[in-house]
Formats: sequence, C-alpha cells, structure tokens
Amino acid sequence: MAATTHTVSNQAPPLSGYDVFSADRALTEAVDRHLPPELLDEARAGLVRLGRSAGSAQAQRWGAQANENPPRLRTHDRYGNRVDEVEFHPSWHRLLGHAVSAGLTDAWDRPGGHVRRAAGFLVWTQAEAGHGCPLSMTHAAVPALRTDPATAAAWEPLLTSHVYEEELRPAGAKAGVLLGMGMTEKQGGTDVRSNTTRAEPLSGDDGYLLTGHKWFCSAPMSDGFLVLAQAPAGLTCFLLPRVLPDGTRNAFAIQRLKDKLGNRSNASAEVEFDGTWARRVGEEGRGVRTIIDMVAATRLDCVTGSAALMRQAVAQAVHHATYRGAFGGVLVDKPLMRNVLADLALESEAATVLAMRLAAAYDAGTESELAFLRIAVPAAKYWVTKRCTPMVGEALECLGGNGYVEESGMPRLLREAPLNSIWEGSGNVQALDVLRALQREPMALNAFLSEVGRARGADHRLDRAIKNLLTELADLEGIEARARRLVERMALVLQGSLLVRWAPPEVADAFCASRLGGDWGSAFGTLPHTLDLASVVERARPVER
Repeated sequence: MAATTHTVSNQAPPLSGYDVFSADRALTEAVDRHLPPELLDEARAGLVRLGRSAGSAQAQRWGAQANENPPRLRTHDRYGNRVDEVEFHPSWHRLLGHAVSAGLTDAWDRPGGHVRRAAGFLVWTQAEAGHGCPLSMTHAAVPALRTDPATAAAWEPLLTSHVYEEELRPAGAKAGVLLGMGMTEKQGGTDVRSNTTRAEPLSGDDGYLLTGHKWFCSAPMSDGFLVLAQAPAGLTCFLLPRVLPDGTRNAFAIQRLKDKLGNRSNASAEVEFDGTWARRVGEEGRGVRTIIDMVAATRLDCVTGSAALMRQAVAQAVHHATYRGAFGGVLVDKPLMRNVLADLALESEAATVLAMRLAAAYDAGTESELAFLRIAVPAAKYWVTKRCTPMVGEALECLGGNGYVEESGMPRLLREAPLNSIWEGSGNVQALDVLRALQREPMALNAFLSEVGRARGADHRLDRAIKNLLTELADLEGIEARARRLVERMALVLQGSLLVRWAPPEVADAFCASRLGGDWGSAFGTLPHTLDLASVVERARPVER
C-alpha cells in the first residue's frame, strides 16, 4: 500500500503536557479571590505542581489504564479461604497516591483548606474521576467522626494524612487510611430510615455486631466504612473497620461488584455483614443527624467533580477546534462553532465559580456562611450535576467522529457525567432538601438572598430574575410539585450573581442574556450573535497565560 495514503493531516495534537490549573482562568481567579494573601504563594505553587501532573502524558496514561483494567473481585484464596479482596490496576494506586500526597483528603483544619482542596480536586480529577470517590468520602468523614472525640482522635490524623498505603492492615498500624461508605440498602435506596441492618450492642464494650446487607458500598477496599444500622434506640451511625486491631479480617463479605455505566475504575459493591464488629459514632437513634455533615461535604464534591468534567470537556473541545480546519478555516473561527464553544465555556465557568464559592463558605465557617450552605449546596448539587451530561455530550460532538472514539477520552467523560447527579441523593432529593431548608430555617433563605443581593443593580436581567424568584418564593401553593423549577431558578440566579461580581463583562453579559434573560434556545450554541463570543472562547482555551 502506498505510504502517501496514510499521511495524517488536519488532526489536533493531543492536549497533553500542560498545566491544568494555570490554564484555567476561572479557577485561578477563584483561588486568588478566596484565599488570604499570606496563603497564596504556597497554595498556588502546590496547585501548579498538581496541575502539571494532571496534564502530563503520564497521568493521562494512568487514567486510561485504570479504566481499561477495571477492578476485579477475589472472594477466596487458592485454599478456599474467604478473603473478599478487590484487585486494582497499579495505575489506580498511582492516582490515589498522588492525590493523597497532594492533600486531597486534608481540608478541615488547614488554613484555607477547603478552597485549596476544592481547587486541587477540580484539577486532579480531570486526569481520572473514578478515584475521586474514596478521596471524597475520606475527606467528608471528618465531621461525622468528630461527634465522638475518642474515635476522631484515633482516626482523623490518619484520614488527613498525606501518605497512601494500599495494603489491608489495622488502621493503627498505617500512616494513612481511606474511608468508604455503606448507607444504601436494596429495599430503601435513598430512604435510609427504612434500613434493616441490625446492630446488637456488646456487653462491657462500646462495640456492636452488625447483621445485614448493603446494596451499594463504595470503595470496598477502604480501611473503614461509615454505615447506618438499626440499634435498639433506632437508626445509628457506625464506624466499621475492614481489619480489626488484632490483625484479623472483619466479617465483610463482598457479594459482587457493580457493573456500572461509568466510574469503571472505582469499585462499588454489594456487601454482607454477619456478626461484623463496628463502633458507634454519635448517639443511638441519631444516625441521620450524625451523618448529615458528611453528606453535605460529599455533595459539594459532586458539584466540584462535575465542574471538573465540564472543564476538561470544554478544554478538549476548544483545543480541537483551535487546530481542526474545515471549509477554508479553523473551526474556532467559524461563527456557529464559536457560539457552541462559548455556550459550553459559560456553563463550565459558572459551575467552577459556584463550586469555589461554596468551598470558601466552608472555610469562613461563620453562622451566616453555614446557613448559606444549607440551601446553596443542594441547589448547586441539583443544577450543576444536571447540566454536566448534556454539556459533556455537546463537547464530544465538537470533536465529531474523533470524539466518539475511546482514544479521545471523551466517551469516558460522557459515561462519568451522570454519576454526580445520582450519588448522594438524586435530583428530587436535592430539590426536597432545598424546600426543607426554606421551610425550617429562615436564616438559610436570608443568607442566600443576601448573597445574590450583593450583585443587585449591576445587570437588569439579573435584577428581574431576583424579583421573579422572590415572587415564586412567596407562593407556597403546590411547592413540592414545582420544586425542581424553583431550585433551578435559585441556582441560576446564584450563578448569575457570582459571575456579575467576579467574571469578565463578556462572560457575565452572555450568561445573563441567555440563562436569565431568556435569549437562548433549547440547545447549546444558541447564544445571541451580538455578544462578544470570541473573548469568551479565548478565555476558555487551555493555554497558560
């Protein structure tokens, strides 16, 4: 065959060997905005190192290998002994080790810890999203464990450690540990109060023996798990170690691994407890109250994880269009493609700015900021995670047939996109949680309105949207049936207010015109043609400036 027929032309080079952090202007500006000046140099240096690693060919190869070689369950050893181990490709452990060493499980007591961690999480999970699951649960377990000072004293230093050890050993014999979570049961799903797993207290001990089945146990090779079970006084939270202090394996039978749409590098399992030892965390009968702060923290990671997928998708799309030629010019200069790319860039930047604002509220820790989070977290979780799938799908289409091929990495992003909308409570759960906060916590609504009100007077479309939102909030008739509509508007108004205050004028103008002003179609790429779309696309281009 003639060599000339195999000449490759008009193909974009791989988006590799770049600094994922420094190339993201929305993220770098958010870090500068939310961190105190005295922390900036150190934080930025760490994020640049992480960004260069995330954009390296090596990390991209690790991500591909971890997904091409999904975890395998080994229930027995060669002699027939039950071992219940999950084997991962070495690249999974390399990804986790790099993340832990970068402090992605360490936020609660570090100055600016939540902003620094959220930025790092957004950067690093662009290399591979599946291993973000154990990182998220380990980070989020800290407030739940703090309800029991003795347990927290023993486990928190290990959870926030920057050392990753993959071997199963007693937690006290390791320099760092990871935690998983087992809440869901097959008869109840999100309705954890219907859980049937039983917890029998041991006499003369603070331990319990658990019997039951968990339908979804995430990261089953973790060193411990927070689980819910029915104790004598009601639903209670427990810390279940994978290996007991004497070195014996706890009764933890992995029945099977889930065959999932995406998130394939990460193991999710059905597990059986039969006389499984666990330590109570918090009061008996107060399991939901004990676990609620963990759920809120993992929901924020769902927002941040979706923002990461969005950013990687738009970076790939803009990069491709910058190099790909068609009809006498490069795609990025074609008005219709520019409209699509700008629309995608708006969605990505709005998600990033919102995620980082929520992280900053955690760092502030004031009464008003915590009240703000009670509405803003479920509203953001609802909307940002919902927008992720159509946005990533449109970005894939920008690459055409190239994007439909596994080697591009875009199919993996698309399969991953629906996950964060389902994990930690799907859309209806988030909407109902917003309603619950509106009805029970007046301070939460006041804090939310105060936040969006900071941008009043800066854009007439935002002002009108705030006014319409107040009208809707004043009418509680049929509120549950229209909860999704209400929460969507709350999220959009919040995003609009943040962009008006902090984004460049061309970004804020385009967002308000489309998302709040109604000058927008039903698909991406339907922005008003009179906007400065070229500047919006250029801002999203993944190059260091």
